Amino acid sequence: MTKDDIITLPHPHLREKSTKVREITAEVLGLVEEMTDAAVDWENSRPHEISAALAAVQLNRMERVVIVRSDFDDKKNKDFTALINPEIVKYEGAIDIDYEGCLSVRDVYGKVPRYTKIRVKAVDMNGKEVRFKAEGFIARVIQHEIDHTEGVVFIDHIKDQADAFYTLDEKGELQPLDYDEHVKNNHILWN
Repeated sequence: MTKDDIITLPHPHLREKSTKVREITAEVLGLVEEMTDAAVDWENSRPHEISAALAAVQLNRMERVVIVRSDFDDKKNKDFTALINPEIVKYEGAIDIDYEGCLSVRDVYGKVPRYTKIRVKAVDMNGKEVRFKAEGFIARVIQHEIDHTEGVVFIDHIKDQADAFYTLDEKGELQPLDYDEHVKNNHILWN
């Protein structure tokens, strides 16, 4: 799969809940590989960004599968970790507001409130349950991806539209978007 296979708003599947994976099959393992290929292809087309993660729904597959980049600091490292049926079992820490983007919301970024710490339960590629704590940026990324499995997109968390949406300029710097002109009137963000 490639970046062109990634669906974007207003595609209706991005607003639907994904189904639980009952068994780790060759098809599920193939899906993880396709997700990785699409995420890497997208990243290779973007000089100033990394592909931090991807949910299966973003490839129009309605299984509860997400992949999360193994190393956010090294763009050359293309390894991702698969989380199957991930869920947040506990939110901890403070709520922090920071920038987020999404491969399914093209060229729009926003300031999103998220918990700074979470406890996660998932199944790995071998069918074993894993539990772990995540903090900081990775906690934000995992919350974002689990939202996708619930039919929620990051823009749904933005309550104050004024001065909340951005785009990247040619230098990779965030620049404010006029909400009425570029966001609301394009009808791409909300259904």
